Amino acid sequence: MGAVCREVISIQLGQYANCVGAHWWNLQAQGCRRSEAELCSNVQFRAGITQNGVETYMPRLIILDIKDGGLVRTQGAGYKEEEEAAQATPAWRGKVTTHREDQCSAGPATQEGGASKGGGSREKGLAGGGANLDIREEPHQPITQDGEWSDYLCTQLHPKSLCMLSHGSGGNVGSLESFSQGESFLRGVSHQEEVEDRLRFFSEECDYLQGFHILCDTHSGFSGAGSKMAELIHDEYPGRGILSFGTSPVLSEHRDPHTSTYQLMNCVMSLVALTSHSSAFCPLTLNSSLGRRPGDPTVFPHLIYNAGWRYHSSAVLAAALDTLTAPYRLPSSTLTMSHLLDTLSFSGRKVLAASCSLPFPIGSSSFLPDALLPHMTSPPWRSLSACADGAPLFSQSVVLRGVPRRQQISSLPAGTRPPSSLHACASGEEVLQCYLSAVCPRTLSVSHLLGTPCMLGPTFPQFFSRYITKDGVTEEEPLTDSTVVGGVPVMAALHSSSALQLSLRSLCDEVTKMDIKRSANFSTAGIEEEELKEAIDELRSLARCYQMYEGEDSDD
Repeated sequence: MGAVCREVISIQLGQYANCVGAHWWNLQAQGCRRSEAELCSNVQFRAGITQNGVETYMPRLIILDIKDGGLVRTQGAGYKEEEEAAQATPAWRGKVTTHREDQCSAGPATQEGGASKGGGSREKGLAGGGANLDIREEPHQPITQDGEWSDYLCTQLHPKSLCMLSHGSGGNVGSLESFSQGESFLRGVSHQEEVEDRLRFFSEECDYLQGFHILCDTHSGFSGAGSKMAELIHDEYPGRGILSFGTSPVLSEHRDPHTSTYQLMNCVMSLVALTSHSSAFCPLTLNSSLGRRPGDPTVFPHLIYNAGWRYHSSAVLAAALDTLTAPYRLPSSTLTMSHLLDTLSFSGRKVLAASCSLPFPIGSSSFLPDALLPHMTSPPWRSLSACADGAPLFSQSVVLRGVPRRQQISSLPAGTRPPSSLHACASGEEVLQCYLSAVCPRTLSVSHLLGTPCMLGPTFPQFFSRYITKDGVTEEEPLTDSTVVGGVPVMAALHSSSALQLSLRSLCDEVTKMDIKRSANFSTAGIEEEELKEAIDELRSLARCYQMYEGEDSDD
């Protein structure tokens, strides 16, 4: 009897969260197409059949956005109610390829779902066999800096995924500026009922729902909507894991004071609220600070990317996200989301930090011990949570993917003395665990090693240096000709890091030093002064959880 497939429902709130999500679902779809895929796609994808009898394979996803003209162009018209389908105009006029994927044997057949609201569409599970995954071969239009995330979302979405809500004041996305506006927005009866209906739709068809992913912009008013969403899920689905990611683009240091003050308060309020209602919360950004002065963006040795271009920065975060969520998406794993997060977030440390090495540096003819040996003093990853690298860690989950089995252990001639303890290991898993024990002593480390790389697909930006081959391996000399990189090895991690103490305290200090009452936008933000003070106190309490020693760094 195969292992049970434990489903996860994902929720995305905000423009940048949807940028990250678009790349993430594209990466997962590319992985589904590989016959040797190591991750169970049924964890986050769902099989179904449209009313026209067409088999589908779509994300188990809810997207919250405001009606603003920028609609997603990849809706599956076959699921629409009859009167809507009759008037529907095909949103995608380019070529579509259909790829057949065998269902993961570990995943149970999807149960038959009920009719959608209005009784138009109905789905049923696929008992055995595969599901069709429709992927656009190219973007809808050339991707530009000002392009929408829907321009490069290549996977088909179920109509229930799109929750396009109307703003009460008739404004657009830009008018949803503050945490309180977003919170009130989702608190509305009609909006909350709409969200609950979609949650029920996706959850009731799950056999073993293990938890939820929440991707939420923390710099905009969607921070409040995401916090209410986490609270709703926490209350309605007790015992399920909730892993929330606070997404934020690379912010300009030259923002006007009005905008930067809003963004700072949104970040503080959402960080506290999302941490409170989630199993764990992780900031996800290429900024080097969570405050009003974001600093220089994170630099990766072999990426030549435009940090201010959301299409680029969100792709980096998506590759990390797809890798660090792998432990509870493996078909053979008994580790659930809740178990993993309980392991990482003990002693009240529910804020986690993410790190990534993209691409992980390994040559085509080198072995994993050789690739790790130059990084014995400090790991090759870079922070994606505005934290200092190299700080002591309490616990971590590390995933390394893209190292083929033939390269996982050293191939030394008989009688040769191993140059390091890594070269003496008998398996790739042992090599990785031995490395983590050496570079992160006294840290509880959970590690996973996958042989297949992160497959990129046609809409992933080609921002790699000339040292990276089409297979994603790193050469010592630059390539003479440009090449399209199809997949890359990635090392990503979730940490409970002592560096979070400084990051959280810096946020507290920055908000405290602001003269809130004299701020021109405080009265319109809808945040009560006592509410903000309470959030600051809770943030300080969180920061204390990351002290290395009792009594260290007491508050002034």
